[in-house]
Amino acid sequence: MGDRWYSEAVVYCLDIDTFADSDGDGVGDIKGLIGRLDYLARLGVTCLWLHPIHPSPNEDDGYDATDFYNIDPRFGTLGDFAELLHQAGNRGIRVIIDLVVNHTSDQHPWFQSARSSPDSPYRDWYIWSDEQPPDRHQGMVFPGEQHETWSYDRTAKAWYYHRFYRFQPDLNTANPDVRAEIAKIVSFWLQLGVSGFRIDAVPFIIEHTEPGRPNSPKDFEYLTQLRQHVQWRRADAVLLAEANVEPDDLPAYFGDNGGSANRLHMLFDFMLNGRLMLALARHDPEPIIDALRDTPTLPPGGQWATFLRNHDEIDLSRLTAEQREQVFDAFGPEEKMRIYGRGIRRRLAPMLGNDRRRLELAYALQFSLRGTPVLRYGEEIGMGDDLSLPGRQSIRTPMQWSDQPNAGFSSAAAEKLVRPVIDSGEYGYQRVNVTAQRRDPGSLLNWFERMIRTLRETPEIGSGSCTHVDVRLPPAVLAHRADGPTGSMLFLHNLGPDKAVLDLGELYPETELPGDVLADRRYTPVGKFDALELAGYGYRWIRLSRGAAFE
Repeated sequence: MGDRWYSEAVVYCLDIDTFADSDGDGVGDIKGLIGRLDYLARLGVTCLWLHPIHPSPNEDDGYDATDFYNIDPRFGTLGDFAELLHQAGNRGIRVIIDLVVNHTSDQHPWFQSARSSPDSPYRDWYIWSDEQPPDRHQGMVFPGEQHETWSYDRTAKAWYYHRFYRFQPDLNTANPDVRAEIAKIVSFWLQLGVSGFRIDAVPFIIEHTEPGRPNSPKDFEYLTQLRQHVQWRRADAVLLAEANVEPDDLPAYFGDNGGSANRLHMLFDFMLNGRLMLALARHDPEPIIDALRDTPTLPPGGQWATFLRNHDEIDLSRLTAEQREQVFDAFGPEEKMRIYGRGIRRRLAPMLGNDRRRLELAYALQFSLRGTPVLRYGEEIGMGDDLSLPGRQSIRTPMQWSDQPNAGFSSAAAEKLVRPVIDSGEYGYQRVNVTAQRRDPGSLLNWFERMIRTLRETPEIGSGSCTHVDVRLPPAVLAHRADGPTGSMLFLHNLGPDKAVLDLGELYPETELPGDVLADRRYTPVGKFDALELAGYGYRWIRLSRGAAFE
């Protein structure tokens, strides 16, 4: 891959503690992950995104760090992590880690010092108010679980700000000393060998919070400074961030008003994700067309990261109330399937009724759209969820490797597992596991491997343009194309259950010598484009032409 390696990457995200346990203590660890790198390489993964790896009281799945310069001892040591980077690199897999610097744990030594005295050198590393702020109950991220954003600390005799839970006090990123410390943290991990960071809660990191001012100004220049620092330390490092904000605000996260791509390299495309879910629920591609049309123009070098399921809930907050209810009705009809009033806490296989046709369609569609695809661990085998677990933990169950006890995840007693495995029903590990699917040529896992290999042969998807083919089509069919220096591709996806026949003869002459490179079944050769068949929930990736370098 070149300097913009991330534009052609396949990103795989996982929690170390639920992936593979090497020592039988019931918690996944780095050595266990190293032992599964060959699996990831075979799948086609080129970038591994690790969720929080730092020491933590683990009140929020590791997002409450107590030491940004170390590894949670449950996972191993810094030496183990260095070995992971080495072994992943040997297989052509880069590693990025979560950078969670919007807040710390309230057990972090910085906060403990800050609350101990107004004269503490760390006092101004956090955000305080001597009086009860009037906006105490505004701006909450987790409605129903979180009741305030300012909490009173009896030791400090002051109120401290926390955009998230009360045990996660916000760092004061307006303080130059805090920024200098974040730069040191970034430098430390880059020096160790990571290829970049997924930045958690970036809109809140750049927010200059003041008591009584819920809509505080944002300092985008800080992102410019952070990007510059990262690039000086490692030129090919990437900054991937979440910013679930209004579309008009998105360009500012990529670069300044001059059009320079001098801030974040990548953003998760939350707007597209919500529209994808709406389209799948309606069997109607129009929401995807709207998303592609409404996507802001990115500066050169800017890139979207696409996803269907990430490590959190499916966030539907960018949809209207009516649209949100349509998605809820289709994919989260029961209250226990929903969270925070805006999201769905299920994996995709249960949402789509474990219908193999719809699963293939959904992922073929995601991987064909502009941007870099991100895949959640276990999705490649169609893992299910455990709705008896609280909150977001429902989709954070151990990886299902085999039909051996504990799904081959750990040799510990079941009661010692970090989280219970799914052990019954159609998603139980006895039926859904890597080993069984590895032996089945027609399995979902083997389909994912073929699809990702095809993706690697079509680099225009990640680095080229993405254009809706605006012609009269059957109502459930989406047609779009990708064009770049490497060639041109046409993509057809049928979001409905009924067979469709498309006439694109006026657009594409037969002299272009097209051919299917990926499809849900064997179709009649393309020919004149005037009678393209598409099965219910079918898809076709059609090569139109190749660039001169690929002839």
